[in-house]
Amino acid sequence: MQIPDSPVLKAIYERRSVRHFLDAPVPRDLIMTALEAASWAPSGLNNQPWRFAIIRDKASQAALAALSRYSKILESASVLIAVFLDKDNSYDYLKDCQAVGACLQNLLLALHALDLGAVWIGEILKNQERVIQFLKLPERLELMAVVAVGHPAHRTQKSHRRPIEELILLEK
Repeated sequence: MQIPDSPVLKAIYERRSVRHFLDAPVPRDLIMTALEAASWAPSGLNNQPWRFAIIRDKASQAALAALSRYSKILESASVLIAVFLDKDNSYDYLKDCQAVGACLQNLLLALHALDLGAVWIGEILKNQERVIQFLKLPERLELMAVVAVGHPAHRTQKSHRRPIEELILLEK
């Protein structure tokens, strides 16, 4: 497939989940730029129900990694970004979960555009109560994902998609 001549479409088609990182710090300003872009995701009534916890401390990363079968990925990242739904700021649970998903996609695309690598870890959700307790965050927050961020060790990730014709259920 030829990638369209559009920066947005190019980022969508080229972004891949990065699971191997260089041992190099990620500047705070890049993380803040990516989070700002994430915060521009659409949300019902513009309620912006997402909240973020930025974890750089290696001991804290190791503690969170112990709560996931993807511990090597979480420990090797320069930064972990835990993304939460603020239930006190929610007006419709399903719509707000979808909004957080859009926020996560914006975050991943922004990190890619900043030449960083990232992967969205959802498997850790099985231990979300323990994550919230460890981070000493209020119970009104619901963990939606942890994003591991760093400088990619390589850019050789491959992916494929089903033909779009297999995914279309109806066209009238």
